[in-house]
Amino acid sequence: MVTHNAFRPPRPASHGWRWALLGGILGGLLALSVFAPARWLASGLASATGGRLQLVNARGTVWNGTSGVVFSSGAAGAESISLPGALAWTLRPGWGTVNASLDLPCCAAQPLLLKARPQVDGVQLDWGDGRSRWPAAMLTGFGAPWNTLKPEGTLELSTQAFTMRIQRAQLALAGRATLDATEISSSLSTLRPMGSYRVTIEGGPAPTLLLTTLEGSLQLNGNGRWNGRAMRFDGEASAAPGREDALSNLLNIIGRRDGARSLITLG
Repeated sequence: MVTHNAFRPPRPASHGWRWALLGGILGGLLALSVFAPARWLASGLASATGGRLQLVNARGTVWNGTSGVVFSSGAAGAESISLPGALAWTLRPGWGTVNASLDLPCCAAQPLLLKARPQVDGVQLDWGDGRSRWPAAMLTGFGAPWNTLKPEGTLELSTQAFTMRIQRAQLALAGRATLDATEISSSLSTLRPMGSYRVTIEGGPAPTLLLTTLEGSLQLNGNGRWNGRAMRFDGEASAAPGREDALSNLLNIIGRRDGARSLITLG
């Protein structure tokens, strides 16, 4: 009797090919996240700020990159200003956080440190204690009323345990931030400079803002309170004796005239 060996196809390979495919997909996603181009970060930041903060000519990756920085009154805003030099950033993921180091030689002697903590329906931003100096002209890029005032001078910002928590379209503040605006001038006045001022923000359940005059011909003072969505500010401006005529036009614009004073109400 002749025995015929029937042809038997090879057994299917084990499920190893599925693991290989899964590994390839995960590897591709990891490579994509590691080497994601810096322009993705620039696009996301512009979208999140409505075009008011833009990273131009972004190079590198999301995690390590460089770019120019432009403040604008919007995506199609007519007013914009570029900071001198370039920004270099480094992002590093941690346990439930993303740690950022921002190197901006034009405005800070040491890198600015920022820690982002994603939360349910929002994010918390912890600012590292430090000091930085910014040109007051950058405010022009934010539109009205700064594009009318066209301020010049220096803004020196210092932060102490300062935290911003953005959740469900509400902003909560903790810690302290102090902004010294020194030797401020405006295109609306021939006085150069008009004065130096301090803005102090105190966080807490009901964050407050205090504006005081350090020195100068234009006297500014006022206080505000943040309700989570908007700032209510009440203040007044006046001219030092002998400077009324030089500041009259500015006082007419920045608030509602009440005799020698100009009353400022925001929010």
